[in-house]
Amino acid sequence: MKFGWKIIVGSIIGFLGSAFGTVGGVGGGGIFVPMLTLIVGFDARSATAISKCMITGGAGATVFYNLRQRHPTLDMPVIDYDLALLFQPMLMLGISIGVAFNVIFPDWMLTTLLIVVFIGLSVNAFLKGVQTWKKETIIMKEKSSGKCTVAACISVLDTYSSKTALQVSVIDNIYWKELGLLVTVWILILALQIGKNYTTNCSAVYWVLNLLQVPITVGTTLYEAVLLYKGQRVISSKGDQQTRLSVRQLFLYCTCGILAGIIGGLLGLGGGFILGPLFIGLGIPPQVSSATSTFAMTFSASMSVVEYYLLKRFPIPYVVEYYLLKRFPVPYGKY
Repeated sequence: MKFGWKIIVGSIIGFLGSAFGTVGGVGGGGIFVPMLTLIVGFDARSATAISKCMITGGAGATVFYNLRQRHPTLDMPVIDYDLALLFQPMLMLGISIGVAFNVIFPDWMLTTLLIVVFIGLSVNAFLKGVQTWKKETIIMKEKSSGKCTVAACISVLDTYSSKTALQVSVIDNIYWKELGLLVTVWILILALQIGKNYTTNCSAVYWVLNLLQVPITVGTTLYEAVLLYKGQRVISSKGDQQTRLSVRQLFLYCTCGILAGIIGGLLGLGGGFILGPLFIGLGIPPQVSSATSTFAMTFSASMSVVEYYLLKRFPIPYVVEYYLLKRFPVPYGKY
């Protein structure tokens, strides 16, 4: 592919998509995949793989920034590590399934799924934005007239207080036990993916390595889910709204994590489009929701990049260009 206006326009859209995606913690895959297919001219499979590389670059830079940030209202990190530990293993398991589906499904099916998913996401995001705008408008009017309730005013102040959050050293701001567990799961899955690449497709060893991902990811999530159910751990970023999660809730959240991973691995999305709204529905502040979903996406997106690389799905020169392009806009998106 020769250098021309398509690559220039695609780079500009990628830059802007990265900056805006960083704000909501959604990665930007919903912008990158259409840009790569409709403007730059990649096929659906290559666009999916390159989109994952771009998401990994932006998510990694965002996480590096967020590691020093504090919760807007509580004395804790802006990243909720317990919440990430509940969702991240399921997200990675879903990614592996989604990448396998990407290899199996024909191009026309991938294109159709892209259109259906993106239309659904766009409509949902628009309606959610209108709902939030109406709610905030009413609260701000009540606040200006002196009729705003204490809870509503605090909610508004929390929403706009992220820029005043304290910064501490990275060492003191990281929950090392939870992070170590997440990194361990990532390394184990990575080792299985690399080992699978040196086996014969559909052989006994191939399927054993594939299936070993299930006990690793499910076991880690079950460990965190049992502690949350028993009340030994809580979603601390909810503040005073902390409650023990029921079995039904935990099952629903794990299912959403797998679903986000499957769609992300199949269509080149980051998974934040599901996790972000789900976290906010849990009562997590928007800043924490964005930071935590991006944190989880870093592990899952980087794993899918490895899988696509082993499958030889993307051209390296374009991957390097768009990877670097995705990293630079992150500071602009945070501010």
